[in-house]
Amino acid sequence: MKARSEALALLAGGGTADFAFRISQVALPLVILRETGSVAATGLVAGAAGVPVLLSPWWARRARQWVDSGPRLAGVALVSAIALASVPAAAGLGILSPELLIMSGLLLGCGDALSNPGRSALLADTGDRWGAGRAVQLLTWQDGLRRVGMLIGPSVGALAVSTGLTSGLLWVEAATVAGAGLLACSVRAEHAPEGVVTPSIRGSLRGRPEVAYGWVVRGTGCVTWFAFTLGLSVLGEERGQPGIYLAAGMTGYGVGSLVGTAVSLAVVRRTRPVVTASMAWAWSGLCWVGMGVWTTPPVVAVMGALSGVTVVIGIAAISVLITRSSAGAERRALLSGQSVVVNAGSAAGMLVGGPIIGAVGAELALIGAGLVTAAVAMLVLVRCQTATHARDHDLGRAA
Repeated sequence: MKARSEALALLAGGGTADFAFRISQVALPLVILRETGSVAATGLVAGAAGVPVLLSPWWARRARQWVDSGPRLAGVALVSAIALASVPAAAGLGILSPELLIMSGLLLGCGDALSNPGRSALLADTGDRWGAGRAVQLLTWQDGLRRVGMLIGPSVGALAVSTGLTSGLLWVEAATVAGAGLLACSVRAEHAPEGVVTPSIRGSLRGRPEVAYGWVVRGTGCVTWFAFTLGLSVLGEERGQPGIYLAAGMTGYGVGSLVGTAVSLAVVRRTRPVVTASMAWAWSGLCWVGMGVWTTPPVVAVMGALSGVTVVIGIAAISVLITRSSAGAERRALLSGQSVVVNAGSAAGMLVGGPIIGAVGAELALIGAGLVTAAVAMLVLVRCQTATHARDHDLGRAA
C-alpha cells in the first residue's frame, strides 16, 4: 500500500534526523567553545533558532501551507542541512564567528518552523489515506521515536565525543537531515484547492475550544518544565552529586515516555481527549511535587517515569483532538500553532527559571511548578465539564 510506504518514509526520515540532532547537541557547544573561546557563544545557534519559530504565526502563515508534499519538505530540509553544515565548515576554515552562528540559527529556525508542522501534517494526511484512526497513530509513533532519541542520543553523543568526534557529528547531522528530506520525496502532494483562504492559527481554533484547552494545559507544562531540568541540575550540584539527579530524572522520564507511547492509543481511544489531557498534566504536576518533597535519586527516577507516561498520553490526546476535527490547511495551521505553544512556553520557562530557582531553591521550585501545572490542568478540566453540561442542557431544552 502506497500510503503505508509513504508513512514509513516520513517516520524513518524524521526519526533518524531527530536522533542525529540529539547526538550532535553534545558536540555543538564544544565545537563553538573551542573555536570562539566564548561560553556565551555556545547558546547562540539554539537561541537564534527559537526566534523564527516564535514569530512564525506572523511570517509563516502562507509559507507553512506551501510545505504540502514530500519534494517541498525536502527543499526545506536542504536549507536546514546547509545551515547545519555551515558551523563545522566555518570551524574547519577557522572563520567561525558569533555573526555566522546567529545566521545559522536563524536559517535553522526558519526550517524548523516549516518542516516540523509540515512533516506532522503530511504524516497525518498519509494516515487518513491509510485508514481510519491511522493519523493519530502515526503522530504518536512519531513522538515515540523522538523520545527514543531523547533517551539514547545524548549517551551516544557523549561516547562519540569521548573518542574524539566533534565536528564530525555536526556533519553527520547535516547529512542526515538532507537524507530525511530525500526519503520524503515519495510522499504525494495534498495541495489546497484554488481560491481557499489560508487559515490563521487563531482562525483555525474557531469552533474547536477543546484544542485551545489542550494547548493551555500543554503550554503550562512547557513553561514549568524548567523546574525539572534546571532544578534537578542545580540540586545535584548543591548536594555534591553533579548530574546524578538530572540523569535519574531524565532516564526515568525517558523510560516512562516509551511505556506511555505503547499504551497511549489504547487510552485515548476510550476516553474524552480533553479530559485525558487535563488529568495527564495534573498527574505530571503532582509527580514534580513528589520530587520536591522526597528528593532522592530513586524517588526522582520513579516520579520522572510516572510523569513521562502521563505526558505522552496527554500529547496523544491533543493529537486526537486535532486530527479528528481538522484536515488539510486547517490541520497544518493547528499543528503549527501547537509547535509555537510548545516552543514559546519552553523558552519563557527557561528565561524565568534560573532566577526563580535562585530565589526559592530547587526543591521549592519543583513543588511550586508542580502545583501550578496541576492547578491549571484541573481548572481547565472543570471549565470543560461545565461547558459540556451547559451544552447538553441547551440541547435537552431544544429537544
